[in-house]
Amino acid sequence: MAGHAADRRTLEVPADPNALVEGVWPASATRDEAGRLVVGGVDAESLAARFGTPLYVLDEGDVRARAARTRTAFEAAARRIGTEATVYYAGKAFLSTAIVRWVTESGLAVDVCSGGELAVALAGGAEPARLGFHGNNKSEAEIAAAVEAGVGALIIDSEIEIERVARAAAAAGRVQRVRLRVNSGVHASTHEFLATAHEDQKFGVTLGRAVELGERIRSHPSLEFLGLHCHIGSQIFDAAGFAESAARLLAEHAALLATGPVPELNLGGGFGIAYTAADDPAPIERIADGIADAVAEGCRALGIPVPKLAFEPGRTIVGPAGVTLYRVGTVKPVPTEEGWRHYVSVDGGMSDNARFALYGADYSARLASRSSAEPAALVRIAGKHCEAGDIVVDREYLPHDVGPGDLVAVAATGAYCWSLSSNYNHVPRPAVVAVDRGAVRVIVRGETIADLLARDVGHDASGTSDAVSTPAEGTSE
Repeated sequence: MAGHAADRRTLEVPADPNALVEGVWPASATRDEAGRLVVGGVDAESLAARFGTPLYVLDEGDVRARAARTRTAFEAAARRIGTEATVYYAGKAFLSTAIVRWVTESGLAVDVCSGGELAVALAGGAEPARLGFHGNNKSEAEIAAAVEAGVGALIIDSEIEIERVARAAAAAGRVQRVRLRVNSGVHASTHEFLATAHEDQKFGVTLGRAVELGERIRSHPSLEFLGLHCHIGSQIFDAAGFAESAARLLAEHAALLATGPVPELNLGGGFGIAYTAADDPAPIERIADGIADAVAEGCRALGIPVPKLAFEPGRTIVGPAGVTLYRVGTVKPVPTEEGWRHYVSVDGGMSDNARFALYGADYSARLASRSSAEPAALVRIAGKHCEAGDIVVDREYLPHDVGPGDLVAVAATGAYCWSLSSNYNHVPRPAVVAVDRGAVRVIVRGETIADLLARDVGHDASGTSDAVSTPAEGTSE
């Protein structure tokens, strides 16, 4: 049902456990004559043989196409109501210099939320004026770096930041363009959206203070007030929550407009994707049109001009374009209340995909090295880490003969998997490769054990460790 991500308990036994569900897998995904998964014209087994596993694989053409489609959808919806729209790629989903080039060449701006992301965006060739900088606790050094770089919009997240950004801009001799992040009181999430207050969170300021703080921003000659910004949640499947949020924001927008210019309204991102066959997100064009209609209606009711609009999709751009490849190590049948479940353990886990451990995220998986005529068996794909919660895919159906040495692909891992990856259990983070029309290239190098040891200051090249010195008795450090 559009509006909410599906409950994983609705998972049905597939007629063909080899079938690749359209909308869940990259647009180019298919199987070759040998039954191997092929993405971007390259088969999964050859990728695993060349780069090892786990391995993140991104369909470059799919990322570019999704970026262009999303930009076109919001720009067309905005034109229809007599305004313009800027679409920012939300870099937190997955950011590398290659990704920056792909999305900017597709016409998107980029938003970042740390000094590191800012550095990557600039290194990737993003125009500073087409960058937005988020964050609830931007350091003074990060604010100064953003101002010096000429970032197009700094998002003020708290009252304290007004003075910090104003000082940094004045010191640099610049006028910094800013937005004010507010909580609209509408919260949309994976399973519900509630039109009630949600002020008890770390991001933004309460809606009731929008006018007061907007006026305070205007009092600083080193700041230019662009307008309000709001983010209502993530993995949202339709326009309803955005429409309600826009209506509430526009009332404050109108009040601010009475005393000065408010050229923009940023309604954030959080648009959902299909992780399983049960998920049914509305097409991005329908969402864009629904939001635009709500903004137009709200402006008519208030008797104000329609502002320029801004949006921040990330997951919808890069999520479905990614798959992660794993090699199966062990398979263990375990009795459950539903019958037998096979625990299929792979050579990665929560270090390369933390989303199930964090919030029970759902995924789909398929055999990638071959097809099978065996019937479907209920499986749980488990990682190799020393945690009971180290699960990659909680519930899935794979052919009954899945076994050691098989290659398994997990779909829709382009967003938030690499970004949240870690070295838990001292496991090196995997490489990221881009595939496009049969071509393959590494866009993020995989780590090695040597990389991990290189950061350990107690280790040297000879493999010995520095002696640990202990303070002498009766002295202090």
